[in-house]
Amino acid sequence: MFIGHWAPALVASAHPKAPKLWVLFVGAQLVDFAFFAFVLLGVEHMRIVPGITKMVPFDLYHMPWTHSLLGTIGWAAILAALVWLALKNRIAALLAAGVVVSHWLLDLLVHRPDLTLVGTPPKLGLGLWDHPWIAMPLELGIILAALVYYQRRAKGKMLPLIVLSVVLLVLQLVNWFGEQASEMSAQVPITGLVAFTVAVLLAWWLGTRRAISPSQG
Repeated sequence: MFIGHWAPALVASAHPKAPKLWVLFVGAQLVDFAFFAFVLLGVEHMRIVPGITKMVPFDLYHMPWTHSLLGTIGWAAILAALVWLALKNRIAALLAAGVVVSHWLLDLLVHRPDLTLVGTPPKLGLGLWDHPWIAMPLELGIILAALVYYQRRAKGKMLPLIVLSVVLLVLQLVNWFGEQASEMSAQVPITGLVAFTVAVLLAWWLGTRRAISPSQG
């Protein structure tokens, strides 16, 4: 799952008490932001194994701090606490936490068994990355539905929403059909961090051009 992770952020942002859209975009990929940073620091580990799944060549063999359910809940609590400190709003904090936790649940659908509950086996994953004809339409359908939902509830300029949609589609197509890394290097996590940051910046721009009516949600 890649751009599909931002679908819960778009849906949650339609609530009138939600945090800023860019905050929710950070939340949607917070565990991957942390994972790629931890890979660069040598805290968590991955390797490239071509063919390990039909869609993704990543062997994510050690990620207890980010991709365990317990770890994900911990990251959700951190973001919720920051949102609470900034806004003093319980609903905003809960929405942010829910978006973070959604990452693990969506990953559970597509990952091979490499997710955990508490950082140790058993390892979990339904493996849709081995079934592209299911995984691809599912991801596109999830993000399209979320974009439509957001567009109907957030009033304002269309251009930023169109740009965000196009960029997300391009990122996903490159992820699916672009040249895959054949060996592990710092370029792999850095590319992921850059892609996430671009999406967050576009979400910030979009959030400054569209607003949720207090009557919506």
